[in-house]
Amino acid sequence: MTTQAAHRHDHEHHDDARSFVAAVEHASNERGLRLTPLRREVLELVASAGKPVKAYDLLDRLREKHGNAAPPTVYRALDFLLENSFIHKLESINAYVSCHHPAESHQVPFLICDKCHCAQEVCDERVAELIEAQAKAFGFRPQAQTLEVHGICKNCH
Repeated sequence: MTTQAAHRHDHEHHDDARSFVAAVEHASNERGLRLTPLRREVLELVASAGKPVKAYDLLDRLREKHGNAAPPTVYRALDFLLENSFIHKLESINAYVSCHHPAESHQVPFLICDKCHCAQEVCDERVAELIEAQAKAFGFRPQAQTLEVHGICKNCH
């Protein structure tokens, strides 16, 4: 096993939307959280998108089933999912992706392709630990980490 592999989170990647939603339902039950039908539907839309999705794209998809869906409805659901670490917000492109390990709260960097807009969650805790250590050395108390690296993925170059 490589050193890098030894430092990665021990978690299960959820490659399909159905197993991801089931993992979130399980985590919600474990934590006593209420995954309402609307929150679940927004979660399913994020998970099935296959790449980062913007809030207004989610709203358009919701309106296909619920013609009266409004922006606050989507944002409230997204806020719940973000607060409970079930999804991540990619700040630089203002879009959302499902989390590879929804059972734990964590900070992870992303690699974002500027051509196809795919986003890869980097599951290596050393990155977050290094940032924490550097912040501590400067006497800085971080409250949030957002590390997004833009470039071109192997499929696009």
